[in-house]
Formats: sequence, structure tokens, C-alpha cells
Amino acid sequence: MTMAATKLTTICVEKPWGRRTLWPGFATVEVGAPPIGEIWFAPPDGCDPDLLVKYLFTSERLSIQVHPDDDAARVAGYERGKDEAWVVLAAEPDAVIGLGLKQATTREALYAAALDGSIVDLVDWRPVKAGDVLYSPAGTIHAIGAGVTVIEVQQSLDLTYRLYDYDRPRELHLDAGLAVSTANAGVDLQNTVVENIPDRNKGTGKTVLVDSEKFRLEHWCEAGAHRIEMPDDVAYWLIPVTGAGMIEGAAFTAGECWMLNGAATLEQHEGSEVLIALPPQRPTSAT
Repeated sequence: MTMAATKLTTICVEKPWGRRTLWPGFATVEVGAPPIGEIWFAPPDGCDPDLLVKYLFTSERLSIQVHPDDDAARVAGYERGKDEAWVVLAAEPDAVIGLGLKQATTREALYAAALDGSIVDLVDWRPVKAGDVLYSPAGTIHAIGAGVTVIEVQQSLDLTYRLYDYDRPRELHLDAGLAVSTANAGVDLQNTVVENIPDRNKGTGKTVLVDSEKFRLEHWCEAGAHRIEMPDDVAYWLIPVTGAGMIEGAAFTAGECWMLNGAATLEQHEGSEVLIALPPQRPTSAT
């Protein structure tokens, strides 16, 4: 029998570009210990869900990279491609995220630019601040800059093609990456960045952040009890960002991630803020 609410296992991933001070709900990394760059939430054994949730904590720019779409991923032997969205929780004053290219170009020109490093100047680096939401469709060349804390909601695929890595000693994947990339002008800013999310812990109600062909992401920050009506065979995710509450009678708090199936009762305590990630075109029906 499927449980209505399952708390997912937290996996901390050490990265040289990570940080020691993370986000409320996560312990500070001890001095001398490797910094944490990512926190993943593992699904139950034997479960291959459509989506994956992560936190990212950066102190350096990450590699310039790209992910395949569904068709290209299946040719490579994977179940699905990788669209992803980032909800920016915190950002230093000069923080940026690269999303798409500044101008149209060719794969041949991109290949040469990746080899000599000038691809950095082709990427559309966008200033970001807490509250911004960016959507990166598969095939979009992108990179997360230093000094940001984000929640990443993505199609569940662990396949990244690195195009440039700032001379770090890691493998690049130029042929495979450029074959799946959209080598044209950057994604329309109006369609990818959502600003003016309700003020943290002050707004009320529900805001749809992403409603794409691959997944839907909602932001809830209204204290009280809510009944979520969903079919039993639909998996979706509860991501507590701040504060605490109850889901199906179990206590949750910031820094966790829960997988839900079917209808569920959610109680948000005062000051709590949650994200709910769902299959595409599947809005929550809540009372």
C-alpha cells in the first residue's frame, strides 16, 4: 500500500565549490570538513519518480553545461531528459545565473569558444536576488554563479554535459553537449524569470511559479489547514522552505522533502513557506 506522505532521505554531497553555512534546517559544516555543495532527497528504494529536488550552495561559478531533452536522453539510454527550475533563496549582491546565450551562434563557434574559454562571454549572465525563479528547458546552455542558494526542481536525470569548467581537472563533453544544445539566442527573459513572489513569511495564498510541459511548481505561504485533493496514482512533492507544519499527521520542518501520493492534509504553521512540485498541468485542488 502506498503511503500518502513519505519523508525522503537527505543526502549531503561534498563539493569544492560548496559552502559551510547552508540554509535554516541544515547544520553548519564544521571547520576543516569539506564544504557541502548539494543536498539531494532520495526517493524510496525501487521508485523512479519523474522529479528530483535539490538544494545548491555555491561559493564559485559552476561549470557551463547543458542537459538533453527527452528524445536525446532516450537515445542515450535514459528514461527522460532534464528541464529544471531554480528558486533563489539567497544571493550575494553580485550573484548571477547564466541562462541561454546573448546572441545567436553556431555549434562550430560554440565549440571553439568552449575550447578557448570565450564561451563565458557568450552566456547571458543575469543578476539574481532572493525570490527570483528561473526555468531552464533542456538544451539551454546554463551555469549557476557564485554566492547563491537555490532549490532546484528538475526532471529526475543525472546526466550533465559540461562545456566549460574554468580549467578544473574534469572531463568536458563538447560533442555530446553541443549536439543537444539550443545554439541560438537566450531564452526569453519574460518566460523564464518570475519576480515578485510574495514577501517571505509575509504574503498569503498560493502562487504558481512554473507551469511547463514537464512539471508545475507552486509556492504556498498561508498558515492554516489545507486539504490537497489529488488522484492516488499521482506522485508529488512537498518542500518546506521555512518554518514547520504537519502533513498527514506527521511533523515537517524546513530542510526536508516529502513525497506525497493522493489526497493529503497539510497544516502550515505561522511563518511557514512551502513549495509543491507536481506533474505537468496538474494543479493542486486545495481547500
